[in-house]
Amino acid sequence: MITVTLNRTEFEYDIHSLIKAFFPKEDVELYYTKEAHADEKNVACTNHSAEQEEAGSSHFSIDYADDRISIAWDDAPDGPARRTFAVDFSNRTETKNALKEHLYRLLEEETGQPLPWGTLTGIRPTKIPMQMLDEGKTKEEIASYMKQTYLASDEKINLSIAIAERERALLSRLDYKNGYSLYIGIPFCPSTCLYCSFTSYPLTSWKTQVDAYLDALEKELDYVAAKNYHRKLNSIYIGGGTPTTLEPYQLDRLIRKIRCSFDLGDCLEFTVEAGRPDSITEEKLLVLRKNGISRISINPQTMKQKTLDLIGRHHTVEQTIESFRMARKLGFDNINMDLIMGLPEENLADVRNTMEILKELDPDNITIHSLAIKRAARLNIFKDRYESMMMVNTQEHMDLCAEYCHQMGLSPYYLYRQKGMAGNMENVGYAKPGKAGVYNVLIMEERQTIVACGAGASTKRVWPQPNADGTHRIERCENVKDVGLYMKRIDEMIARKQQLFSEK
Repeated sequence: MITVTLNRTEFEYDIHSLIKAFFPKEDVELYYTKEAHADEKNVACTNHSAEQEEAGSSHFSIDYADDRISIAWDDAPDGPARRTFAVDFSNRTETKNALKEHLYRLLEEETGQPLPWGTLTGIRPTKIPMQMLDEGKTKEEIASYMKQTYLASDEKINLSIAIAERERALLSRLDYKNGYSLYIGIPFCPSTCLYCSFTSYPLTSWKTQVDAYLDALEKELDYVAAKNYHRKLNSIYIGGGTPTTLEPYQLDRLIRKIRCSFDLGDCLEFTVEAGRPDSITEEKLLVLRKNGISRISINPQTMKQKTLDLIGRHHTVEQTIESFRMARKLGFDNINMDLIMGLPEENLADVRNTMEILKELDPDNITIHSLAIKRAARLNIFKDRYESMMMVNTQEHMDLCAEYCHQMGLSPYYLYRQKGMAGNMENVGYAKPGKAGVYNVLIMEERQTIVACGAGASTKRVWPQPNADGTHRIERCENVKDVGLYMKRIDEMIARKQQLFSEK
């Protein structure tokens, strides 16, 4: 347990996120002195240090004064550590960056452990170089700014700039003002993986309700199609869950509905996340092929059978290989494969073995995920059961994957981060020339509206006119996650979208 006492309710998220990045396995709790006037917050105890000593926790305090901030770590490894620095609270951005810099330097000095992304704790680090490139800044200017402001490593800075350049080239093909993208969620899975926190329901329990779910989904799609008939649909992504848990006739029904309801003349990409190899059959792949699906995912996560069994992936390594080869034989020429670094009991040799198998298969995209343990995942809920297991992801793991991808002719084209990532790393998508996932870039860079349909789906409206600082206004509306409630309240889900898109 790590506790932090503040005398003001400012920059709380940044403080929590940065300390959590250094201590991912610890719970971090914020407390507020009475001076903070936070009626609904916890109030710090006056005998705080004594209580923490008994509890075996560690304590930070952050004190805001008129023109300075003081940071103290009472029980740092080498004794109490303190930093005090001047700030100008009228400039909120500079004050936040200064606070994060000094907190980071204190933590790095005391732990001896730098973070590859420095003080950057947000999920979209490529937004910084992207915006600076739009402003006409050189790569050297961007690198210098990211090093001085965020203390990121040269490796991560260069990676983010390279990806931002590729994203800009891809996005230049799109008409943001008149375009949009479509996400369709199929929330069913063969089983729930140990690490998963997405909206997913075991198909065995919902099999008799799938057609009713598609009825509700089609009603929502009808509204979206009618509302956006005058706009260009640039990309479609059917995700989940596992969309290929649907029967062939259900897949055919859904995709035919989309093709009949929407004008696909400007659609650059139509992706179906086939996902779990144990849900893929030749008949289903034929349905996707005849309906013009241009991109699919077949996701092994690892090629180590023992790990697959441990994390609840009820398929074999052989099934993954067979599914991939079957898809290739049927003519799919843009196949993505997802991997996860930091899975329980996996070491560098296991990662190398996985990459050797993928090198032989030669997919068009590989997405390297760093394990992120979310609150709702079984790996977190039952964490006591897995405490003794090794879950390691290092720069060496990421470098090994990057080297294999380079050998296979794949370049990094999109990147994002999540809370609680193993090794404080990132997720990186690699692709062969001309095979980059359009939807993946759009969802990360938030340059275009994405309308999302289905249980648990979140619609993101992006206003095309930029703000004074170059950012865009973004508003969201979410569908309920529960499948039964989604079907029952489908008219309300549509009304939520109507309200979002009626705003000027």
